Amino acid sequence: MVVEYECRNGVALVRLNRPERLNAVVPELVEALLGALDQAREARVVVLAGRGRAFCAGHDLKEPAPVETVEQTRLRLEAIQEVTRRIRRFPGVVIAAVHGYALGAGCEFALGCDLVVADEGAKFGFPEVGVGLSVTGGISALLPKLVGLARAKELLLLGDHVPAHRAAELGLINRVTPAGEHEKVALELADRIAAQPPTAASLAKRVLDLGLDAGLEQALATEVDHAILTSLSGEYRHG
Repeated sequence: MVVEYECRNGVALVRLNRPERLNAVVPELVEALLGALDQAREARVVVLAGRGRAFCAGHDLKEPAPVETVEQTRLRLEAIQEVTRRIRRFPGVVIAAVHGYALGAGCEFALGCDLVVADEGAKFGFPEVGVGLSVTGGISALLPKLVGLARAKELLLLGDHVPAHRAAELGLINRVTPAGEHEKVALELADRIAAQPPTAASLAKRVLDLGLDAGLEQALATEVDHAILTSLSGEYRHG
């Protein structure tokens, strides 16, 4: 299974499970992740983590470039966008537990969550511009809100890897843990949130998201258009 799912005491644990490829994104993984988020409707809180040496290293550049029509490209990209939509529409809280690389789509998955816990060795980044691609996951709306417009442009245009402690200083993430304790700390936070009155917790998430969501939907749509343009440009640096 490319995505694992388990649930206990109102807390669902969803793990990306392509460790041999650093949990890099392929359509099968996106489909399975969406299925796990649907299954998590039984839970109060979801923890999203990754098996192996990384949370998610972004799109799998070792996979053959897909031969598809523009409409097929749009459908593939919309599936990725749907991950952000499902996380934000989930009535409970979603916590990313990050270790190793969280790059590209992996960083987008993490930052789409309500809280981000990372171990001290984690690295975040957006390599899309450097390989001739465009960001997805609502990052064009979310990232400037998190770090400011100037810093967001720097992160996207340069594609630097940001260590966990620096990511916390920038406001990208919430907690930094000792090595290997990211999942444990995320589950502890999840248990605390699951013990809160459910309506109050759900509304607390929703009221904070309401001011952003109108802009987010437009951002998600524009990102798909831009991703299609980059796929047609011939600039994609495969592999």
